[in-house]
Amino acid sequence: MAAINSDAARAFNDLVEIAKTGAKGYQEAAEGVSNPQLKSELSRLSQQRAQFVSELEQQARQAGIDVTNDNTVEGVVADAAAAVHRGWINLKSAITGQSDDAILGECETGDQVALQAYETALKSGIPAQVSSVVQKQHGEILAAKNQITQWKGSNR
Repeated sequence: MAAINSDAARAFNDLVEIAKTGAKGYQEAAEGVSNPQLKSELSRLSQQRAQFVSELEQQARQAGIDVTNDNTVEGVVADAAAAVHRGWINLKSAITGQSDDAILGECETGDQVALQAYETALKSGIPAQVSSVVQKQHGEILAAKNQITQWKGSNR
């Protein structure tokens, strides 16, 4: 296996953090929406992102990347950004009276951030077998974001 450069390792760590954030964010979104079908779908997306974490951690171990160190500057920044985003979902929900459309909008934003991180990771020189997992997850996040956009449009 090719050696991992520091940019690739950092990008991969970011993906693990973003997937963890996505799992938490979708669970909070599921708890915040009133539509039972949306609640079910958002819970499913939370479980999907939790599975992404598992897949990414397995790939990291195989590639020799340590994703357990949460005390890196990047990890702390990612945690802070995740907390801010979760807080924004909560704040926006409170202000809009638990509007399903507002919550879906925040899910769209979260997925857009995730897509950018995945694209950065793909450009960072990660090994081919890791890249295939990252590409697959990127496609699933894009599909989820597109589905959320449709839900948001039909939820009015």
